[in-house]
Amino acid sequence: MTGFIKRWLIRLLLLALVLPILLVLAGKYIDPPVWGWQLHRTIFPPQSYPPRAAHQWVPMAAISPNAQLAVIAAEDQHFPDHYGVDINAILTILKQTGSDGPSRGGSTITQQTAKNLFLFPSRTFLRKGAELYFALWMELLWDKSRILEVYLNIVEFGPGLFGVEAASQTFFGIPASRLSAQQAAQLAAVLPNPYRMEPAPMTRYVQQRSRWIRQQMRQLGLQTLNKLKPVAPE
Repeated sequence: MTGFIKRWLIRLLLLALVLPILLVLAGKYIDPPVWGWQLHRTIFPPQSYPPRAAHQWVPMAAISPNAQLAVIAAEDQHFPDHYGVDINAILTILKQTGSDGPSRGGSTITQQTAKNLFLFPSRTFLRKGAELYFALWMELLWDKSRILEVYLNIVEFGPGLFGVEAASQTFFGIPASRLSAQQAAQLAAVLPNPYRMEPAPMTRYVQQRSRWIRQQMRQLGLQTLNKLKPVAPE
C-alpha cells in the first residue's frame, strides 16, 4: 500500500511539473479563449462586476506603441532586460511579509501574465511559487513581445473589462491602435486597482499618476520596444 501511494505521489508531482510547461508551450501559439483570472471573476464575481464581461483580442500590431510603453513604464521598467523575476522586489516583499503570506504584489509583467492566464487570485506562498514557475517557463519558451501581447489582451482595466482593446473602446471610443501617449498613460495608471479607479474622467490621483507615467515613457523612449522583438537568426 505504501508503494502504491508513493507511485501516485510521484506521478502527481511529475504532472504538476510537466503540465505548466505544456500549457505555456500552447500559449506561445494559441491566443487563449479563456484564462484563469477571467474564470474566477465569472464564478466568484466581486461587487460591481457586470453581468457580461467585455473583451476583444487584438494582435500586437493593432496595439499602439504608446500602450505598450505605458504599461512597461508603469508596471515593470526592467521588463525588456530581466528573465521574468525581479529578485530585489521579491526579497523586499519577503522582508515585509507576515505569516498570512505575501502582503503585496511587486510582480514583473511576466509574473502578472502568468498569474492572470494560468492562476487565480490568492495571497499565498503556494500561488506565488506557481506564478514564478510559470513565469520562468514563459521567459524560456516565449519572446518578450508575446508576453506583452498576452498581458495587454487579458489584464483587467475595470470590472469585467479585459484587454486594452475593450478598455480603449469603452473609455475613449477608439481602437487600441489609436491610443495617444496620454490616453495610454491613463489606462496604465489604473492597473494597480481597476475596481477603485477609472482612466476617464480623471481623478486627481489618476491625473498625477498618468503624468508620472508620461515622464517615465519619455525617459524610456520608444526604442525600448525594439528590445522586445525576437532576434532573427543569422
